[in-house]
Amino acid sequence: MPRFCANLTTLFTEAPLLDRPALAAEAGFEAVEILFPYDVDAKALGRALSQSGLPLALINCPPPNYADPDGPRGFAAVPEQQERFRKAFQRSLRYMDVLGAERLHVMAGLAEGPEAAAVFADNLAWAADTAEGRQLTIEPINPHDMPGYFLDDFSVALALLDEVGAPNLGLQFDAYHAHRITGDVMNTWAMHGHRTAHVQVAGHPGRHEPMGGAIDYSGFFARLDKDGYQGWVSGEYNPRTRTEDGLGWIT
Repeated sequence: MPRFCANLTTLFTEAPLLDRPALAAEAGFEAVEILFPYDVDAKALGRALSQSGLPLALINCPPPNYADPDGPRGFAAVPEQQERFRKAFQRSLRYMDVLGAERLHVMAGLAEGPEAAAVFADNLAWAADTAEGRQLTIEPINPHDMPGYFLDDFSVALALLDEVGAPNLGLQFDAYHAHRITGDVMNTWAMHGHRTAHVQVAGHPGRHEPMGGAIDYSGFFARLDKDGYQGWVSGEYNPRTRTEDGLGWIT
């Protein structure tokens, strides 16, 4: 079986964030991820993670006001926002180092066209060089859930990875988004799994627990094992009820 990770932004939300690492450990997860930890004291969060014994697999590059429905969804691909992106990226690196985060997901933001592609590639090359020794990821996000997001297709992501050519920049493969983008998770993995540094899962429809529904997660997990995938598989979903009541997918 894969190594399972809990997204603490979406799971165990019945408890305060600082209590969630311990709950994830008790539930049987082997790691956690937190989308945007920037509104929590980093040292306090670091202590909570240390006490749980779980590594922090991933955080996202800001904006920290992502919860604002009108706030930006990143800005690494947004023209005329390079200075803002680079300042935010440096802040993310500081949190990454304090918390011991293994990966940093760089969000593209809402943009389109050749200029955005050039800006994104330039920012990713700069970020990969600045973050030497740290793993960065980019993630295709489906246009149904996030209209206008620049990185909305796997072909665009792979072209960027090839153009930048940085060894510390990899693909973040979210099976839920893969299903909504291509309709074929298994074939999409077959084409792009070798470039993947981190996996996320959720069920469809509803983005609930990754079991049942339209995506064959038993088959997907078996394929990850067969292919020798060694990274984390993180549950980034919205529980139907209490988180603890829907964890049959990790056993």
